[in-house]
Amino acid sequence: MGKIYAGTSGWAYTSWKPKFYPAKLSAANFLNHYASRLNSVEVNYTFSKRVSEELLKGWAEATPAGFLFAVKAHRLVTHIKRLREPGGVTAEFLTSLEPLHKLKKLGPVLFQLPPNFKCDIARLRDFLAGLPEGMRAAFEFRHESWFCDEAYEALRKAGVALCQAESEELGTPDMQTSDFSYLRLRKEKYSAKIVAPKIQRLARKGDVFVYFKHEDSPDGALIAEKVLTMTKTK
Repeated sequence: MGKIYAGTSGWAYTSWKPKFYPAKLSAANFLNHYASRLNSVEVNYTFSKRVSEELLKGWAEATPAGFLFAVKAHRLVTHIKRLREPGGVTAEFLTSLEPLHKLKKLGPVLFQLPPNFKCDIARLRDFLAGLPEGMRAAFEFRHESWFCDEAYEALRKAGVALCQAESEELGTPDMQTSDFSYLRLRKEKYSAKIVAPKIQRLARKGDVFVYFKHEDSPDGALIAEKVLTMTKTK
């Protein structure tokens, strides 16, 4: 059985008070409290901001051993360069994550492609070939042309996960391309009783990383906590 990592995309939300964060908890202590109840978080901050070594070390120090940060790739990689020049901006971005890697706090890196980026198998293969060996990576395709056997085979050959993204407007085919699973569950309502058994089934094939909708309410964080409790992996 693989390990189940569950959380949300981000943690800095005062709207989670008082259901998840205590009413008097300072924002500076949000991550520490979050990590006392959940074992992973997906960082969207890195999509638009450059992160310093000091910031990453601070995040790592605020979390216990075993806690992992899944990191969204910078938009320069996915939206501006659109996977071109994998040895340039991509290498620079991945190098910036070294502090988390050295402290054993780096989970998968998520490459989320823009909705208008249509399938380009040659470019995908070139990009995947440039990724560091042993790095966990997941791809979130948001144009339906990517959902094809050639794309799945390219991911499978590179050991990269097809992100199982789900929202009111989007659904990803249930396809396993690596030895771990990566889920982004974005619908408004979920039931831990329904989601937990599916996650447990995926865990038979390897580690599972699952991140729920966040922002306006703490519902996603509370469901993630229930999933960890029900699957006994907290």
